Amino acid sequence: MSDAPQDLQQEHRQYVKPLGGWQRTHDCGTLKSEDIGRRVCLMGWVQHRRDHGGLIFIDLRDRAGLTQVVFSPDHNAAAHAEAHVLRIEYVLAIQGTVRARPEGMENPAMATGGVEVVVDAWKLLNTARTPLFPIEDRTEASESLRLAHRYLDLRRPRLQSNFALRHRFYMAVRNFLDGRGFYEVETPILTKSTPEGARDFLVPSRLNPGSFYALPQSPQIFKQLLMISGMDRYFQIVKCFRDEDLRADRQPEFTQIDIEMSFVEEPQVMRLAEDMVAHVFDDVLHVKLSPPFPVLTWREAMDRFGVDKPDTRFGMELVDVTSHVRGSGFKLFAAAKVVKGLKVTGGERFTRKEIDDLTEYVKAFGAQGLAWIKVREGEWQSPIAKFLSDAERAAIAEAFSLVPGDIVFFQAGSFEMVNAALGNLRVHLAHHLDIVPRDAFNFLWVTEFPLFEYDETEKRYEACHHPFTSPAVGDEDLLEGDVARARARAYDLVLNGNEVGGGSIRIHTAQIQRRMFRALGFDDATAEERFGFLIRALEYGAPPHGGIAFGLDRLVMLMAGATSIRDVIAFPKTQKASCPLTEAPTAVDAQQLRELSLRLREVAPTEKA
Repeated sequence: MSDAPQDLQQEHRQYVKPLGGWQRTHDCGTLKSEDIGRRVCLMGWVQHRRDHGGLIFIDLRDRAGLTQVVFSPDHNAAAHAEAHVLRIEYVLAIQGTVRARPEGMENPAMATGGVEVVVDAWKLLNTARTPLFPIEDRTEASESLRLAHRYLDLRRPRLQSNFALRHRFYMAVRNFLDGRGFYEVETPILTKSTPEGARDFLVPSRLNPGSFYALPQSPQIFKQLLMISGMDRYFQIVKCFRDEDLRADRQPEFTQIDIEMSFVEEPQVMRLAEDMVAHVFDDVLHVKLSPPFPVLTWREAMDRFGVDKPDTRFGMELVDVTSHVRGSGFKLFAAAKVVKGLKVTGGERFTRKEIDDLTEYVKAFGAQGLAWIKVREGEWQSPIAKFLSDAERAAIAEAFSLVPGDIVFFQAGSFEMVNAALGNLRVHLAHHLDIVPRDAFNFLWVTEFPLFEYDETEKRYEACHHPFTSPAVGDEDLLEGDVARARARAYDLVLNGNEVGGGSIRIHTAQIQRRMFRALGFDDATAEERFGFLIRALEYGAPPHGGIAFGLDRLVMLMAGATSIRDVIAFPKTQKASCPLTEAPTAVDAQQLRELSLRLREVAPTEKA
């Protein structure tokens, strides 16, 4: 890190000067051999400083890269003498002449590694305190420290590159959709609280005491209203807000690419989405994709991979052996609704401790344990092997195409638990075994989702996506019948095991929308109170319409090869939804609360997070 103590920083401030008319001619990442002999002016931060006695070398950094600049007593003795004050992260402007580096001193790792600038004149534009961590990609500083000083963290080259990519992503999306006839229309941030799957962030209204706005979880209703308004094709790159527990790929505020189209069905929306993604990947990463992307129904995805966002960059698909062990002597298999297995080729090498660790892993998904079989030459090693008949062994061996050296992990129980446990174990094992290709982008569609899902806590059915998704053609009457069988006209776009986009064909008649609300347990009065404005709008000639929303942060994260969306959001929150930099959220004073007609109650210790 910097070798400038704070008192030295104070001493050096006497050298700080204004720009005084100096103008940059180049950034620090573009000088090449064709610039040799050219007089240039560069500005940036001191990345490294090397004093070789006679010469002082500075690596000058800006967002474009690094350039080596040289202070030589033979070239300008005064400039060289004063350069001894320079320290890491000081802000500097230099004027000088580009020259080739001496033979053998080139640096092929730098874009500007074949040249250097010998300094004629320079100005110290600002001093800097000693950074709390190196301004380099490799750092052992904790994320909490880096987020608390995000302005320093963002100087690191990798993050600079991430935001350059994000910018190009924005531009590619806008250019593509503009070329396809879409209008970009902004929708309100202060809106009405409507149930859309997560808690709303609420904003009290000073002008309407006791009333609250909600920050939008998505512009879903507004984009439908725009279709009713005749806008025909709408898009927006928009902030959305959800008050939910966070993970590496979630934030309380996030960015969506929101798209809606009139007079379309599923194929038109899906083709447009594919074309847009292909355009963006080509324009930003120079990666050629090959639409149309594969399509799996939700049931196929769950049967083969255990999850509705499968990663298809590797094999290890799940195999259903329920029918093979229905009458098994192993009572857990015999009584279970579903029995599935996951084969790992060469998994015989797993130790008992490793298997115990995997058992603990699947318990997070509701499993009570993890059955397994190791296949050795002439025998099966397993605590459950003695309970399996020869016929069951033969059926299992055929189902998995078992050979010596394989291991199979089994789960037995409900459809939901078995799929969750093995589907997540599959991905966990693939990364543990390092069999996931790092340079592949595998897109696929998942379609025909259930329209409803049962909430065990609330003891009622909820909309899988949102309550404005149209039921599949022919399933409309299930709204008053067996709602568990109703399918949605919904589709998700999945990339490498991550849902990056999701949409649906919307309900466009007031009659079906009312029936949908009733199926969700809303009586007519409640539906009118919460959604009356939408129902009335649907009565004024709404066109058939549908759309899709992309999680921009997540997609940029995957394109950048990052492991967290915090690496592609300028000022992210922590997993506790706090900002270490600004220390938000914070308490407000009593006067502000009085103006909003609010009074805080004391939170009991048991209620605190």
